[in-house]
Amino acid sequence: MPQQSSAQSGKDAELQALKHLQQQGLRLLAQNWLCKRGELDLVMLDGDTVVFVEVRYRKHAQWGGALASIDRRKRQKLTLAAQFFLQSERRWADHPCRFDVVAIESTPLGTTDLIWLPDAFDSCDFGS
Repeated sequence: MPQQSSAQSGKDAELQALKHLQQQGLRLLAQNWLCKRGELDLVMLDGDTVVFVEVRYRKHAQWGGALASIDRRKRQKLTLAAQFFLQSERRWADHPCRFDVVAIESTPLGTTDLIWLPDAFDSCDFGS
């Protein structure tokens, strides 16, 4: 398999996560949604719940791997970006919300492991 850039690996991981979540019945609302506070990888709908999905890919599990890369500062950035999303996409503002993480890591065998963590971390109460 040819060497990929980290940007391409990230895009591939997002596509893999999107397909997995769609197979679980979630519906895509936005992808790579940008605002002045950051980017939301995937915004999806699970029933009537707006789901902000952070996709993390790591080629190696060094330094804690994909899941460990969601630190306090990253969670704060995601929360702020989600608040901006709900302010600009008013039709979703009254829906319940949650933050999910999809962690994808390469294995020594050349395959990938995908871990989906629904409701991965608590958010601030964004309704206020």
